[in-house]
Amino acid sequence: MEQQTLFENERDLPLAARLRPRTLEEVAGQSHLLGKGKILRRLIENDSVGSLIFWGPPGVGKTTLARVIALKTKAAFIDFSAVTSGIKEIKQVMERAEQNRRFGEKTILFVDEIHRFNKAQQDAFLPYVEKGSIILIGATTENPSFEVNGALLSRCKVFVLQSLNADEIKGLLNHALTDERGFGGTDVKLEEGVLDLIANFANGDARNALTTLEMAVLNGNVTENGIEVTRENVEQCTSKKSLLYDKSGEEHYNLISALHKSMRNSDPDAAVYWLARMLEAGEDPLYVARRVTRFASEDIGLADPRALEIAVAAYQACHFIGMPECSVHLTQAVVYMSVTPKSNALYEAYGRAKKDALEMLAEPVPLVIRNAPTRLMKELDYGKGYKYAHDYKNKLTDMQCLPDSLVGKEYYRPTEEGLEIKFKTRLEEIKAWKKEQK
Repeated sequence: MEQQTLFENERDLPLAARLRPRTLEEVAGQSHLLGKGKILRRLIENDSVGSLIFWGPPGVGKTTLARVIALKTKAAFIDFSAVTSGIKEIKQVMERAEQNRRFGEKTILFVDEIHRFNKAQQDAFLPYVEKGSIILIGATTENPSFEVNGALLSRCKVFVLQSLNADEIKGLLNHALTDERGFGGTDVKLEEGVLDLIANFANGDARNALTTLEMAVLNGNVTENGIEVTRENVEQCTSKKSLLYDKSGEEHYNLISALHKSMRNSDPDAAVYWLARMLEAGEDPLYVARRVTRFASEDIGLADPRALEIAVAAYQACHFIGMPECSVHLTQAVVYMSVTPKSNALYEAYGRAKKDALEMLAEPVPLVIRNAPTRLMKELDYGKGYKYAHDYKNKLTDMQCLPDSLVGKEYYRPTEEGLEIKFKTRLEEIKAWKKEQK
């Protein structure tokens, strides 16, 4: 494995590689980490970067940030792949880093897809990280809590990188059209809406957006005045049809509303159609999955407690495999939500409780259900008279749990839909028993 210079043979590189940022100011997105005064920016500017792990989806700048850090700190930069390297290669690189350290030079070892290393390979880095031979920067699309062993993870600061929004992608595309490293020396004319189309299809992935733009320009219509890029050119490059959709505009909210209300109206055909409209237009499947999860409790609740389980499982499936494969998992969830019994009793219950909570913020917790970890609290009767329900017949007591001013309030009012009728019957039995005790 050879140590690489950071930027070489740029003319032969793809657009995304040619335009790779060299300074923090050129990095698109990640303002929560790189904005003025933010922690990662301060660490880089003060040359006090330690070992890091960048966690985030593809194309958000994990490798870019590592290279910018190397330039900013004037460190030797070694690009290391977890896919093609083993312990032997690790030891060779560590020997080189140790030599650099003896000459007073820092070495940044960038490990792409660090989650692909097994435990033994990850452990091989530990002694060199501990004695400062290397500054390890790992990149992963997977949760490092599960994929990076604890000993190594405890020696690294984890930074979460976020998908770029449509405006950030469009800014990046405009930069590509004007920068000399991109198409700045070429007269490129874009049909109206082309940048929006590419930005939406990119789904937060900057590399994907730049690759699509490059393909569209290279396959554009050559004229005497330059190159013309149409929506049709982009659609051919992405193998997608142009759909009326803007993930940050009104149509975004119109379509998610249509999906939600179709499920609420128990219309699986309409629900699946609106689902397809969103996914095929480039909507983030995790966004849809989050909305379906909300629906499972807001519109179904205890009428079918399984609905929430299915919604969460669909979200996890989307996270694991992404589009286009996860479309079938979302379809399963959406159809289930459409045909199962509905109840908004939980949604209504919280609304009623919220109203009282906001209007009566100072209501004291009854002494009987307060915790009493100290002697003073016990002397003040905290927890005095508390009844542990498991010690009583039917697991019920007559203990008052609401503040005095709210005694008798009913927030949860179950319906008779689906399984909720069982909860209604049980709740009526509980209330009848407590009434008898009075």
